[in-house]
Amino acid sequence: MSDLHKEVSELERKSATAARLFDIRRIIGGLFVVYGVIVTIAGLSPSDADLKKAEGVHINLWTGLAMLALGLFFLVWMKLRPAEAPAAPEAEPERAREREPGPDAG
Repeated sequence: MSDLHKEVSELERKSATAARLFDIRRIIGGLFVVYGVIVTIAGLSPSDADLKKAEGVHINLWTGLAMLALGLFFLVWMKLRPAEAPAAPEAEPERAREREPGPDAG
């Protein structure tokens, strides 16, 4: 019985690790941070033609900073509220009770 308990604990640990690893917030946050850095660097020294096209607004700089902020938001959110593994399915008696009609069933 101890081996079974140990195996179940190991599977639960692996499931929790997989849930954290494939958390979509990590992917979205990482991509926004990377692209935000690239766009911010491009926006630090715009050409005169780029500024004229954007009517004097440093659009790449502002967009890059906004992307960085959004990416960091996702990563901080992921750290503050980590993903949890899905709950284990209930035991068989629970499923049997769901199939039985209740007292108010007609």
